[in-house]
Amino acid sequence: MAKVHAYLNFNGNCEEAFTFYQTVFESPLSGVYRFGDTPEDPNFPTPEEDKNKVMHTSLHINKDVMLMGSDCIESFGQKATYGTGSYIMLDTDTAEEARTLFDKLAVDAQNLEMDLGETFFAELFASFTDKFGIAWMIHFEGNKKMGQ
Repeated sequence: MAKVHAYLNFNGNCEEAFTFYQTVFESPLSGVYRFGDTPEDPNFPTPEEDKNKVMHTSLHINKDVMLMGSDCIESFGQKATYGTGSYIMLDTDTAEEARTLFDKLAVDAQNLEMDLGETFFAELFASFTDKFGIAWMIHFEGNKKMGQ
């Protein structure tokens, strides 16, 4: 079975975002590759101001899930557009884990759609956009298991 990982794009602040995510998930970066590290292609040169931007980085959320990311380069025709077209949903094993992740990830959130609280489908649920424009959901089903 294939694993599913989240790949996030940023407009120049990937490094700042992943520094933040390291503190949230208490996990080190697996590495950082910058656009300036790539071999130069005279037909497709990297602008000098973009060479320090992140081409790829990642960290493990747990043994099966990675969060990966990169910066977009506008001169290459790339631009990250944020919204609610997709969310990263963190399905937690405990209420404490849900609260801890929410308390860390929601710091300076751009949009708090739903504060962490009880719903008809979960003991704890939250929906928000973090300070970097990434949409998250945090879910702890608890005693609200379907069919009970």
